[in-house]
Amino acid sequence: MISALAALRGQIRASELWLVVIATAVGAVSGLAALGIGALAHGMQTLLYGIDFDERLSAVASIPPARAAWLPVGGLLLGLATWLWSRRRPSPAVDPVEANALHGGRMSLRDSLSVVAQTILSNGFGASVGLEAGYAQIGGALASLTGIRLNLRRSDLRTFVGAGAGAAIAAAFGAPLTGAFYAFEVVIGSYTVANIAPVAAAALAGSLMTKLMGVDPLVIHARASVPLTAVNYALFAALGLVCAVFAVGLMRLVAWTERVASLTPGPKLLRPAVGGVLLAALALIAPQTLSAGHGAMHLDLSQDLAISALAFLVATKAAASVVSLGFGFRGGLFFASLYLGSLIGRLCALGLAQTGLHTGIEPLAGAMVGMGALAVAVIGGPFTMSFLVLETTNDFGLTAATLTASLVASVLVRETFGYSFSTWRLHLRGETIRSAHDVGWLRTLTAGRMMRGDPATIAADAPLSEFRRRFPLGSTRRVVALDPEGRYAGLVAVSKVYADEDGEGLVGENMTHQDDWLTPQMDIKEIMKVFDQTESDELVVLDDKRDVLGLLSEAYATRRYAEELEKARRDLVGGD
Repeated sequence: MISALAALRGQIRASELWLVVIATAVGAVSGLAALGIGALAHGMQTLLYGIDFDERLSAVASIPPARAAWLPVGGLLLGLATWLWSRRRPSPAVDPVEANALHGGRMSLRDSLSVVAQTILSNGFGASVGLEAGYAQIGGALASLTGIRLNLRRSDLRTFVGAGAGAAIAAAFGAPLTGAFYAFEVVIGSYTVANIAPVAAAALAGSLMTKLMGVDPLVIHARASVPLTAVNYALFAALGLVCAVFAVGLMRLVAWTERVASLTPGPKLLRPAVGGVLLAALALIAPQTLSAGHGAMHLDLSQDLAISALAFLVATKAAASVVSLGFGFRGGLFFASLYLGSLIGRLCALGLAQTGLHTGIEPLAGAMVGMGALAVAVIGGPFTMSFLVLETTNDFGLTAATLTASLVASVLVRETFGYSFSTWRLHLRGETIRSAHDVGWLRTLTAGRMMRGDPATIAADAPLSEFRRRFPLGSTRRVVALDPEGRYAGLVAVSKVYADEDGEGLVGENMTHQDDWLTPQMDIKEIMKVFDQTESDELVVLDDKRDVLGLLSEAYATRRYAEELEKARRDLVGGD
């Protein structure tokens, strides 16, 4: 049995066809998992808020105060559950983007299930967060677990994580192209010949589960026409600019709210309950702030809303999303950004009409373009959101307009802010990644791993005659000099000692780089920076007590970096 499994693993690693087959199965399971998550969250809403199962919470006309009280109750339960879980697993769960960027696609299914449970609780009790984070988390974790069990290569495992997450998104929206490009742009960070087949197969399988299960996907079906003139392209580009500014402000506001919430007195587990009180107050005046906003978007796109009403909805929905995330509810801004973007796009179209400019842009067209542009500014992935508009409207002209606005929004956010919402949250935790590009291998090239252990040492107060006796010319290049306590004092070049014809004096008189060294935790970027600053071709590696651990040469570090870079390049282009 074990030998048969080993043979199967070998075939899967060697055959792209096998990867596609397994990815298809993973995509189907991920799609079913996403549908299950959505059903559980919506079932909670029907039970707690007394709505029919075919209704959407954010589309209700009003919320009784007794029902709004479920928000702080849900916050209290979430805070308690999160606290209990953090006692067992203090480190935060790794999401698909972080997994692919830093951990070679490795995710914990147990941690991912906890994230999914917290997301269902948050959305099920009505907090203004989407379920897409939970969809991607479970899809990526299932794919990662499968890939680890099959002993896949690092590059294939990263592809599988993207395929699983993309399949879950494809199932949620009934949009395979959207799911596939979500995987390429957001989770994997690249589009190559090597990863297109497994990712596309998984996304198709995930979206097929939506049809087989008879589930109405959470997407807006709308028709809108848009003139494709140069002036209108410029206007859509301006809409992308507006969405970029709004998105950066929204993301920064979430971080600011988190800091303010952390200053509130009392245990941390009570913060979601405090946020629930604020959300309940918002829900009483604007019920459309509840949940992710699927029902609200359907409702608002079919109504003739005034500019004042649109501005009110933008302000209240943004406030609800900021409070939800800032006070500890679990979820994301995926669908909230789609809903807010549709409101902003429609608001801009009506605003232009009010000024007397006859642009020919329908409010519905502005809504769809704004939907894609703001989602790109927050989540990333210009092609992802453009394909979502295409699969929603079947209008190529509107898709081209969305791509225009999305590219402008994407470029501006990256140039002025530098992060998507997911990488911004990681940045606040101390990480430096800006996308899902695989940079984890850089962190494995540390001084501690690359150094040469047991370097030649000698006391700094030893005479040069002893140095010459112990280290003949050609035996080694550098010797580490130690102080009387046995700690690092400096480096001594053997050639320098033998260049001194006098041969008198102490070893310490020939020391260099007394204040220059590496630490074992330094990665390759930090190492090369130190080599450049010190202009040395070899440095010692020390621990916190200045005890000598080893020596590392610039030539060896450069060679190891080049080898890993070439390996990453082969993975990127699908080479062997």
